[in-house]
Formats: sequence, structure tokens, C-alpha cells
Amino acid sequence: MTDSDIPRTPPLLLPDAIHQAVKPGTALLRLETTHSREGLLDGAWWPRTRDIETELPALISVLTGHLGPITRVGVDASAWDGLPTRLVIDDQVVRLDSDPVGDDTVLITRGDNDHFVLLVVPPDTTADAAREAMARAVRADNITQAAQILIATTPQPE
Repeated sequence: MTDSDIPRTPPLLLPDAIHQAVKPGTALLRLETTHSREGLLDGAWWPRTRDIETELPALISVLTGHLGPITRVGVDASAWDGLPTRLVIDDQVVRLDSDPVGDDTVLITRGDNDHFVLLVVPPDTTADAAREAMARAVRADNITQAAQILIATTPQPE
């Protein structure tokens, strides 16, 4: 059988049952569910606030359960209220790097050089827009940059 004989179905968005769990003010994390890591983004995170010391520990704890020990996190300092150079999370030191990457992503490093890029949905985003942005980010075939996903899913002012 050749590749052209294999029926191709477009990747679907996450099921509605998952979307119903999204509530305003709740930090959420979604990870791509394939091992290929072919898309531009490996997941999406919707923090409740811009306080990195409040938001990051829960994210790192959950990611450690899925990925193993997290050693570094790269963020844009201008997107967060105060930015320490390191945090101790679950008895593990996590270094925070401030890079001009924009507030639309966070770079998670596992080990010495294994990086995961997460879309960061701004805390004040509506639940519908956050659901759509997160669903787009975790698609295995996603080739859209994080900033473009946020622009495309943000409702236009009336």
C-alpha cells in the first residue's frame, strides 16, 4: 500500500466534554497527545494571573509528573509581575530565564537540552477564546505561531 492509498482524516479539535471543564479563573494545561512532537507547540497553558511565583509551581508540578524533572523555564519578564531567577518547586530548583520571547509562549526545559514550547493564554482571555486557542495549540499538525493563534482566537471589539 502506498502513502496515497492511506486514507487521511484531518486532526480534530479536542472533544466538547474536555472543553466544558474550562472555567474562567482556572489555570489549565493541555499537552499534545502524540509522541511525534511535529507541531510548533507542545501544549498550552492558561494561568489565572500574571504572578509567576503563584502560577508556575502548579505548572511545574504537573509537568514533572508527565515529563520528568524540569530544570529551566524561559519566560518574557515583561509579561509577568516580578520574576525571580529561580524557584524551589517540590524540592527541586527550577531556574527562570528571562528572554524576549514574547508573552505568548513559555519554554520548558527537561534535563539539559530537551525543550517544550507552550502557548500561554493571557489570564484575562474569555473561556471560549481560551478553549479555542488551547485546542489549536495542541493539534499535532499545528504550524501556526503562538501569537497568531492568540490573534485568531481573540474576539474583535464591537
